[in-house]
This record gives sequence, C-alpha cells and structure tokens, in this order.
Amino acid sequence: MAELLILLVLLLPQTIAGVFARSQGRSFWFWFFISFLIPVISLIVLLFLEDKSDGDTSFGVSEDVKERKRAALNHNKD
Repeated sequence: MAELLILLVLLLPQTIAGVFARSQGRSFWFWFFISFLIPVISLIVLLFLEDKSDGDTSFGVSEDVKERKRAALNHNKD
C-alpha cells in the first residue's frame, strides 16, 4: 500500500504537466513523458508557451488549396 502511495506521489508532477499541457491545446502524453526527464523545467516551459487551445494553429491553409477551392466553387456556379 505504501508503494502505491509513493508511486502516485512520484507521478503527480508528470500528471499535472500533462493536464496543464492538454488545457493549453498541447499533447498530454508528450508533456507527460518530457516531465519525466525534466519535471520542474517542463512545468516552467509550459507556463511560458503560447496557448494553442483557441482553435488557431500555427499551420495555415496553403494558397494552392485556397485556389483549388475557389476554382471548384466557380466551376459549380457555371
């Protein structure tokens, strides 16, 4: 029983990092495992990273895709 309690206490920083990362729109498992390597530093880094959960990602739709969509819409109008 004591071993289980110790294990839970040792996994607490990793779980906190994962949950916080998920709330910021990032990968739970990536930050969970990064937190094993650098537990305190990973939490500090997460605090300063930009929040991605607002739906905006760093990946935009390329101009080629936009142009094909416009062409398809114009083709359907004809």
